Amino acid sequence: MVSEEQIQKWADEAEAGYDVADLKRRGRGRPGRGAEPMQVVAVRLTTEELKALDDAAARHQLSRSEAIRAALSHYAA
Repeated sequence: MVSEEQIQKWADEAEAGYDVADLKRRGRGRPGRGAEPMQVVAVRLTTEELKALDDAAARHQLSRSEAIRAALSHYAA
């Protein structure tokens, strides 16, 4: 739950105004991986497939996404 005190702080901050240039400079979302926009692709995996993926990613010190991209690169080569 958000306290009344926190809500008041947010309201005071909003009423004081925001520095638009500062907000734009921060950026939003995850950093890009290249010049082109990325697409999200949903894939359904069984519990066993997901565990195997996570185990392989851990062995190679990769995130789940990095492991999937590496596997796709290897498969497409």
